[in-house]
Amino acid sequence: MRVLVAEDDRVTGEILARTLERWGYEASVVRDGREAWEHLRGEVAPTLAILDWMMPHMDGPDICRHVRAELPLANMYLLLVTAREARGDIVAGLNAGADDYIVKPFDPEELRARVAVGIRVLTLQQKLAERVAELETALSNVKQLRGLLPICSYCKRIRGDDQYWQQVEGYISEHSDAQFSHGICPSCFATISAELDDVIENDPRRR
Repeated sequence: MRVLVAEDDRVTGEILARTLERWGYEASVVRDGREAWEHLRGEVAPTLAILDWMMPHMDGPDICRHVRAELPLANMYLLLVTAREARGDIVAGLNAGADDYIVKPFDPEELRARVAVGIRVLTLQQKLAERVAELETALSNVKQLRGLLPICSYCKRIRGDDQYWQQVEGYISEHSDAQFSHGICPSCFATISAELDDVIENDPRRR
């Protein structure tokens, strides 16, 4: 999974990147907010971004706002990192579009746990998007019967779009994925049996 580190302090950025790589993530480091936004705007794969609050050109909350406004369908998890720990700052960061928030100086294990949460969220969102795409493909291949079907009240044939009359099962097979097996219902069996008995009884060869 890709992780973007946006940190204007070179040493801190390198430490974060190396730590993430040690945990098995693919890390990229940028030095200011504008560069971070350009990087995120060009991303296609699911991405977790660790964003410093205070950066040149564009701060962390501004990046969050840009992502949510201009990339609403992007599968991104945004984690703000800052020395601000007042309740109002935390609320402001989350309202800007951040998914999580961690205060400096942070414990590496806490960061690792929060990154792991973000990766789980991104993975679930990706699986959900793949499932939705599969369902949309399946639905596009499903044939559906709609509208008013003209059917003969005597022979029960249906008039198709070509104005020809055809058996119900033939019409349904052409316009859906339904398949038919033929049998005989009890009432029809009784009727046919009575007719056969009548024919046999009135057969002159039996007299």
